[in-house]
Amino acid sequence: MLIDYIFDPACPWCFIGKRRLDMALAMRPGLTPKISRRPFLLNQDIPPEGIDRTAHLIRTFGGEARARRVHDAVFEIGQSLGIDFNFAEIRRLPNSMNAHRLIRFAERRGKAEEMIEAVFTGYFTDAVDIGDIGVLTGIGENIGLSGSALGSYLKSDEDVDFIHEENIRVHRLGVNGVPSFIFNENAVISGAQEPRVLARVMDAAAAAANSID
Repeated sequence: MLIDYIFDPACPWCFIGKRRLDMALAMRPGLTPKISRRPFLLNQDIPPEGIDRTAHLIRTFGGEARARRVHDAVFEIGQSLGIDFNFAEIRRLPNSMNAHRLIRFAERRGKAEEMIEAVFTGYFTDAVDIGDIGVLTGIGENIGLSGSALGSYLKSDEDVDFIHEENIRVHRLGVNGVPSFIFNENAVISGAQEPRVLARVMDAAAAAANSID
C-alpha cells in the first residue's frame, strides 16, 4: 500500500499522527506499506532564525490561558502514545525548512524514519531549536550521519527548491493542514486520527485497489 504522510516537524499533531499511523499499521500486519514522507511548510513566513513560540501561540489562540489548555490536551494525548511533550521549555517556533532538508538528507541514506523520530523528539521533548543548523547537525550525528557532510549540506541551498515544490504539490492535492495522509494515491484523510480510523481508511483504499485490479 502506498502511503503519503504529510507533515511539518514543528507541529505536535504531526508527531501524534505519526505514532497513530504506526499503530494503525501494526493493526494491519498483512499490509506491505511503502511510505512517502512529504514536507508541508506550516509556517513558511517565519524568518530563518525563528520567532518566540509563546508570543505566537498567544496571538494564535487569543490568550495565554487558552494556549495552555490546548497544550494540556495535547500533552495528555502524547502521554498515551509514549510522547513526553515538554511545551514549557520550548522557546522558539522555527522555520521548518532546514528540518525538512535534514530529513531529506537522511532519507537518501535509509534513515528517514529514524530521523523523523529524532527531530520530533529533539523539538518536543528535548526542547532544542530545530531551526538551528548546528542543532540539526547534532541530531544527525546522533543517528550516525556524518556531521561534516550534513553541515555542508545544510549550509548550502540544496533541496530548498525541492521542499518548496513538494509543499506546492501537496497543496494542489487539496491538503491545507497537517498531518494528512493519502492512501494508494486516492484516499485522503486529514488530522491526527485515531489508529482505528486510519486502519479503516486503509481497508477501504485496499478494497478499492483490489476492485480495480
